[in-house]
Amino acid sequence: MENFKEFDSQATTPEREVGSIISHALEIFKNTFLYCFLAVVIYFLLSFIIQMVTGFDSQLLVEEMTSGGHVDYADIIAAPGFAAYTGASFLVTLLLTPVLVSLIYVANKSNFKQPIVVSDIFFAYKQNFVNIFIYALITQIALTILLFMCILPAVFVMPFFFLGYPILIFEKASAFDALKKSFDIVQNNYGTILLTALLAGLISIAGLVLCFVGIYLTIPFAYIAMYSTYCAYCGTPRQLNP
Repeated sequence: MENFKEFDSQATTPEREVGSIISHALEIFKNTFLYCFLAVVIYFLLSFIIQMVTGFDSQLLVEEMTSGGHVDYADIIAAPGFAAYTGASFLVTLLLTPVLVSLIYVANKSNFKQPIVVSDIFFAYKQNFVNIFIYALITQIALTILLFMCILPAVFVMPFFFLGYPILIFEKASAFDALKKSFDIVQNNYGTILLTALLAGLISIAGLVLCFVGIYLTIPFAYIAMYSTYCAYCGTPRQLNP
């Protein structure tokens, strides 16, 4: 496992407490906002194209559910194009995950006050892509199972995955080594990282109150918070070569 834990006086490192980590992440998010916005637009645009190709009208389904009509799992599964859309969407989510994970690299450049370029939002395709893909697959399967069980198990278990992507980016770890290290760090600091992950999640979905449009503006914050949490518990990583 390649380890990047050298320090630079230009970079900042948050304390190991929730307020410090979130403040650190918000400052970086403010400085990288345009690149975060671009990454999310690319992500959702490609997802929308997949929806059009498969013919599944998710908006119609949402309208039916919010209008007070009864829509159960059988109705959802029977919806035209649902099976094709689900399969294609799952695969596209995995393939596009590196776009959002690249924001962790963008955050590190911002922390070192280095210039950021548009190509940086594709950095994760060149840095440990296979293991990022495997880790995303593990995370998606775990999240799906937990959500089918109940929302609460997902809330309390998913923080154990919170540090995996920064470890994959900065240490070039395997997917399973990243998972193990993330679990080890979180179980020893569970309360702080749980609250950090919850706050990061709430901020990330805050855009839903703006008729879903605002989600484009806020969803990347979770990945910036992952970076700040990694800095707090593993040290600020040195800059990576693009």
